[in-house]
Amino acid sequence: MSAWLYLATAILFEVAGTLSMRISEGFTKVVPSTLVFIFYTVSFIAMAFAIKRIDISVSYAVWSATGTALIATIGIVYFNEPLTALKIFSLLLIILGVIGLNLGPTEH
Repeated sequence: MSAWLYLATAILFEVAGTLSMRISEGFTKVVPSTLVFIFYTVSFIAMAFAIKRIDISVSYAVWSATGTALIATIGIVYFNEPLTALKIFSLLLIILGVIGLNLGPTEH
């Protein structure tokens, strides 16, 4: 499997874990609470495979920034969190930072 596919898998499972944490209501609901640990475990395993081929600085930046952007978007769309100019600007800065890190060689 491609290192970038592992990284995408890690991102999706990290987002699923964070969403499960939100709906677990402080770990008071059993199924979402259990899913938090399962999803994060899969995410970390996939990330471990990704960093074998992608520089850790790039892979972690992409993982965290993409997860942050996805969670922020989901929060706005599904949890009615406010969308502010500052939030949009901040997300754009995160995206620009990841692009900057990706300008150099990224695979071993």
